Amino acid sequence: MWPSRKLLDLIGIEVPIIQAPMAGSTGAAIAIAACKAGALGSLPCAMISPDKVRAEIGVIRQQTDKPLNVNFFTHTPPDPDPARDADWKASLAPYYVELGLDKSASVSAVSRAPFDETLCEIIEDVKPKVVSFHFGLPNSALLDRVKAAGCVVLSSATTVAEARWLESNGCDAIIAQGSEAGGHRGMFLSEDIATQVGTMALVPQVVDAVSVPVIAAGGIADGRGIAAAFALGASGVQMGTAYLFTPESLVSDLHRRALSEAKDDQTALTNLFSGRPSRGLMNRLMREVGSHVRSCGGLSDRWRRLGAFKDGGGGERLDGFHLAMVRAIRRAWRCNGRGGFNPASDGGCFALLEGAVVVNYLHTHNRDWIVQSSAQ
Repeated sequence: MWPSRKLLDLIGIEVPIIQAPMAGSTGAAIAIAACKAGALGSLPCAMISPDKVRAEIGVIRQQTDKPLNVNFFTHTPPDPDPARDADWKASLAPYYVELGLDKSASVSAVSRAPFDETLCEIIEDVKPKVVSFHFGLPNSALLDRVKAAGCVVLSSATTVAEARWLESNGCDAIIAQGSEAGGHRGMFLSEDIATQVGTMALVPQVVDAVSVPVIAAGGIADGRGIAAAFALGASGVQMGTAYLFTPESLVSDLHRRALSEAKDDQTALTNLFSGRPSRGLMNRLMREVGSHVRSCGGLSDRWRRLGAFKDGGGGERLDGFHLAMVRAIRRAWRCNGRGGFNPASDGGCFALLEGAVVVNYLHTHNRDWIVQSSAQ
């Protein structure tokens, strides 16, 4: 029934849906659920140690032998800059005073380590079906080793130029990441977020520019979005926000509440929290400082070291969530007491569903939309 089987045949999955790897928000449990349902489950590894990477893959392998995607960042970590940190800390002085915080107190930072020799050795050992990267690709020596291990390589492109670069450098399939997408932009050939285009404009251009399968990502929440992506030439879709309401997701109650209450105009691209552009919920810091600040440079996690915006303080970081999708889900697709979907029923939504049920629903809903479109 699928218009294109390129991705299905390349990876060996039953449903052309990739559960997006969302560092800090998803782990082994949701990857297992997605894999068992026939989609491609993903394990985000950018914020966990090599030992944890190996352990999480082990947990997944105990539960399923279906194809698995293991995801890494390939950014270049910024050099320490004490003077720049001091400037930022000084600019936050009013918040420290307001919240009664000690500016001299040290706060442990969240590590976002790029793919390296140690992680490559793990991949060579465990040999997952898919290895995906964000912010381009690792150096050719590491990439050659990943491919020699038999892994299919994916990476994100936010422009046609990035898509062409990825294909010419060995990428087996390309994720076309539209500007609607939550989380970090996968930009690596450009730093100008003003030129980033939406998913439905990007996908057909990337499809025309490359010969490998293209996966649409950004703003896709139900069967209508999946059908539209296929109509534009995509061979699959990558979805993240739809999974954040599932019991397997790792998001806090604060995140869930913010997602359920936010409106479609309450997200923005910001570089305040990691130094790289990412789509996040508008919060106090973004409103008062500005969502995108040039002097932020490559601050890589230094905001967390400052300690001013933790739970109960000025607002927890809420990136990686595209709220337009959530509103569509909550408005249109209600869940009945048996775990099935009934648009006319009252109460509940993905918050009540396991990850596998989300995949099954999206599969069925997409099939219905393809049938309806074909009949018109």
